[in-house]
Amino acid sequence: MLELLSPAGSLDALHAAVCNGADAVYLGAEGFNARAGARNFTLDELPEAVRYCHVRGVRVYLTLNTLVTDRELPKVAEHITAAARAGVDALIVQDLGVAALSRQIAPQLALHASTQLTVHSLEGVRELAALGFSCVVLSRELPREEIAYICRNSPVRIEVFAHGALCMCYSGQCYMSAVIGRRSGNRGQCAQPCRLPYGYGRFENRYPMSLKDNCLIRYLGELARMGVASLKLEGRMKRPEYVAIVTGIYRAALDGREVRSSDLSALRVAFSREGFTEGYYLGRTGPQMFGTRQPERPDRELLAAARATYENLEPQRVPVDFYAIVAHGQNAMLAVQDADGHICQTQGAVPQDAERRALTQDELAARLSKTGGTPYAARSVRSVVDPGLTLPAAEINRMRREVLAHLSAVRARRPAPQLLSYRALPPVLGTRAAPVFTVSVLSAEQITGRLLRLKPAVLYVPLSEIAARPDFFRSLAARQTLAVVLPRIVWDSETRRLLDALDLAASLGIRRALTGNVGQLSLLRSRGMEAAGDFGLNLTNSRAASELRDLGLCSLTASFELTLPQLRDLSKPLPTEMLVYGRLPLMLTENCLIRNRTGECSCGAGPVKLIDRKGEEFRIVRDCGTCRSVVLNGKKLYLLDKREDLRRFGLWALRLSFTTENPGEIDTVLSNLNAPFDPGACTRGLYYRGVE
Repeated sequence: MLELLSPAGSLDALHAAVCNGADAVYLGAEGFNARAGARNFTLDELPEAVRYCHVRGVRVYLTLNTLVTDRELPKVAEHITAAARAGVDALIVQDLGVAALSRQIAPQLALHASTQLTVHSLEGVRELAALGFSCVVLSRELPREEIAYICRNSPVRIEVFAHGALCMCYSGQCYMSAVIGRRSGNRGQCAQPCRLPYGYGRFENRYPMSLKDNCLIRYLGELARMGVASLKLEGRMKRPEYVAIVTGIYRAALDGREVRSSDLSALRVAFSREGFTEGYYLGRTGPQMFGTRQPERPDRELLAAARATYENLEPQRVPVDFYAIVAHGQNAMLAVQDADGHICQTQGAVPQDAERRALTQDELAARLSKTGGTPYAARSVRSVVDPGLTLPAAEINRMRREVLAHLSAVRARRPAPQLLSYRALPPVLGTRAAPVFTVSVLSAEQITGRLLRLKPAVLYVPLSEIAARPDFFRSLAARQTLAVVLPRIVWDSETRRLLDALDLAASLGIRRALTGNVGQLSLLRSRGMEAAGDFGLNLTNSRAASELRDLGLCSLTASFELTLPQLRDLSKPLPTEMLVYGRLPLMLTENCLIRNRTGECSCGAGPVKLIDRKGEEFRIVRDCGTCRSVVLNGKKLYLLDKREDLRRFGLWALRLSFTTENPGEIDTVLSNLNAPFDPGACTRGLYYRGVE
C-alpha cells in the first residue's frame, strides 16, 4: 500500500498532517535540513513529536538533507544521536559524509536518500542501496516510464514527489542562489532566484524558470501498480492549513474516493502557480509547465474547515479490540489490543448486585466504545458479563481511560538505540607538490595549440564530442591525457547510448571519465574506466571524501561552495582539484530553456542569454550534448592570481573550465596566467565569501 508522506514544518503542521491521514511525516530540527526557513523543531521538542506520531501509527522521518562542512560534523553527530534516542524511523540524507556518520553512530537507524542526491536511474538506486540506504527519493523530473523501470528492479523502497513545488533545477545541482546571493540551496537557504523575472537577450519581465506546482492526484493508482512505496507531498514552508487540505484530499483519493472537481479547486486555493502541471510525469516538458503565484482572496471558509480538522478534533485512526470480564466476586477486568499486537490491561472495582437494572454486554460495549478525544476507535468489544451485576459508568470510563493511556505509552515506546560515540577521521593532508593544471572544454574547437602546449595533467572533453570526432581524439589521445566528461543526468533509457559511446572512447585509448553522479560509477566499472569525481558530487567534508574513495574513485573535485580555509582543511584521501577559472554552472534543467524560447531544438545555434532585472546575464549551454540546459554565471571565476596561496592546500590540480569562450579568448587567458583580477568581468565565487 502506498505510504502518504506529509510535510511538518511546525507543530501545527504536524498535527494537521496526522489528523488528516498521513502515514508518515518528515520534519527538520534546528538546522541541517533543506528548509531552514521553516519553523522546524528543536531537539528538545523532537521526542514529544515522535511520541505523538507513533501513538497514532505515524512514522517520522527527520531531514538531515543538506551539505555540511568538517567543523559542523560534531554538531551533526549530536543530531543523529538525538534522532536515534527520540525514536525517529529514518533520516533523510543528502551528504554521503552524513550517511557514513550515521552508520558509525547509530547503525540501526534507517537512511533514506534525499532527492538532493540527484538519483534518477536504477544504477544510482543500487549504488545507494549498497551504501545502506533503505529508501531512495527519485528526482522529480523523471517520467513515469523511468519510474516504473526503477521500481520493477529496485532492491529498496522508492519514493516520489506527488504534489507541491517544483524546482527549475535538478535537486542537488542548483548553485544559483549560492553564487549570486550566498544563500545555498544545498544548505537549506535557497532564495528562489528561479521565481524571479528574466528575459532572453534583454530583460522582458518574463518567468522562464518559474514552474507550476506538481499534482499527480489522478495517477495514484498507476503509481501504486508501478511499485512506488511512498508518495511525498512537498510543503514544509507552507502553513498548516495547506498541509491539512492537501493531505486530506490525497488520503481520500488513496482510500478509493474518486477525485472530484471540488478537490482540485481546494488544492488550487490552498496553493498554486496558475494551476498545476503533470509535465514531468507525462514526459511533456515545455512552456505549458510554467506559471507564477497570483494574488488570490483566501477562502476563509475552506481555511477554517482545515484548521478545525486538527485544532478541534482527534481523529480515531487506530483500531483496537476490547476484552472485558465482569463476574461475581472478582475485580472487573479490561484489556485492549491494537493491530500491532500490543496488549494492555487493568482492573476495576468488584461489581455489585444490581438493585434495579443489571449491566448488559451491549451497555458495556457502548461505554467502552466512547473513545472520543483519543486516537483509538473500538473495532470490537468482546465481553463476559455475569447476569444481575452492576458496575458504575464512572468506573467503566476510568478503566477505559487507564487502559488506553497504558496502550499509548506502550505504542510510543521504542527499544533503547545502540549508540556509539563520535570519532573524527584522521586528516589526510594531500600532496606537497605544487598543483598542476587540468582543463575542461565543451567543444573540440576550443582545444587550441596554446592549450595543448600548456600540457594539462588531464584534458576533460564531453563524451558527445569524442563520439562525434573519433579520429581527431584518437590522434590527440596519443599525446595528451584525456578524460571524457559524462552528462550529469543519464536516464535508464539513455544508458545504452552512453555505454556505446564509452566503448568508443575506450577504443581510442581513453581510460578515465569525469562524473558528477554516483549512479554512473557502476557503468564506468563495467567498462573498466577510472571514475574521477566532478563538482556535481558536492564534496564539502572529509568524511564524504573518504566515502567516495571507498567507492573506487581515482580523484575528486571539491565543491565550489567551500571557502578557501574549508578547502585547505578538507582531507584529501584522493588527488583533489578545485575550479579556479570559468563560468560556474548554476543550474541543470530538464526543461530545455532554449527550446522553450524558440519552440524548436536550436541548442547549437549560438549562445543564448537570460537577463535579470539588474541587467546581469546568464549564458545557457547544453549539458554534454544533451537537450538539457546548463545555466552559467555571467562573471567568470578567477583565482589564477592566487596560485601561490593555493600551493599550501594539498591540492593535486587547479581546473580551468572553458565554456562559452572562443579559441581566441582561450588563448588570451592562457597567454597570461598571472593576469590580475578584474572585478568588472570576474568573480572570486564563494571561496572568500562562503555561503549561509
